[in-house]
Amino acid sequence: MPRQRIAASAIIDAPAALVYQVFADYRQHHPRILPAAFSNFAVQEGGVGAGTTFTFDLRVLGRVKHYAGVAFEPEPGRYLVEKYPAEGSETSFLVEPAGSGSRVTIATEFNGKGGIAGAVERWFVGLILRPMYADELDRVAKYVRTL
Repeated sequence: MPRQRIAASAIIDAPAALVYQVFADYRQHHPRILPAAFSNFAVQEGGVGAGTTFTFDLRVLGRVKHYAGVAFEPEPGRYLVEKYPAEGSETSFLVEPAGSGSRVTIATEFNGKGGIAGAVERWFVGLILRPMYADELDRVAKYVRTL
């Protein structure tokens, strides 16, 4: 099965280190930036950065699905990855300096279908995830102003 990728980016008017801290702190900050589709977010182990395990529910199209994830930091301070082993998917947060602010990209990769079915799947999943990521990026931009 080919890997599919859906992503969204935004410029955030805050230093990259601060924005990254918001994503990586699963106890204090990360739950405060999640869109309304997320609920029951709970840290199981750890709490900041690599090794943190967590669970949450995600409501999409009226259906609720439970997820269990673990955080990895391939590039601490810049690149955070959440892997969901049961799903075979991952969501990443890339935070890069951009002038006095940050360029943030949220992306999800998952095993998808091939051919035309895969193109339709990628289009449909993009319709769901891109607005959710835009909301989360907006929430981050507002939240960092309070810190």
